[in-house]
Amino acid sequence: MRGVVSVLLVAAAGMAAPAMAQDSWPQRTGFHEIAAGNFLAAERTLLEERRASPDSPELMLNLAAVYAKTGRAAEARALYDSVLQEKPIAMDMPSGAILSSHTVARTGLRHLPQTIAAR
Repeated sequence: MRGVVSVLLVAAAGMAAPAMAQDSWPQRTGFHEIAAGNFLAAERTLLEERRASPDSPELMLNLAAVYAKTGRAAEARALYDSVLQEKPIAMDMPSGAILSSHTVARTGLRHLPQTIAAR
């Protein structure tokens, strides 16, 4: 079973950027790049890491955050939906709260622009 994952929730946009406390984990998840606003570098890192761990909720949530921050709501929505299809994992929030990866994904979905169905 996975351990608890530390998560930075970007409050203004409602996007999640998870990172584990392990020394290499923030680099593997694009955490520092996301925090610095370097979304291109974060995306490259995340896509590379997802080759080895395609169903990792931590990586999917980070990549969804990058997509949301770069105006790709449909791609972000698809990743958040994918997280909701996986077994939830506990995520440790900076506030000290522990939230499910599903809760973080739902928060991200709520903050994406709504699409209007074509008639």
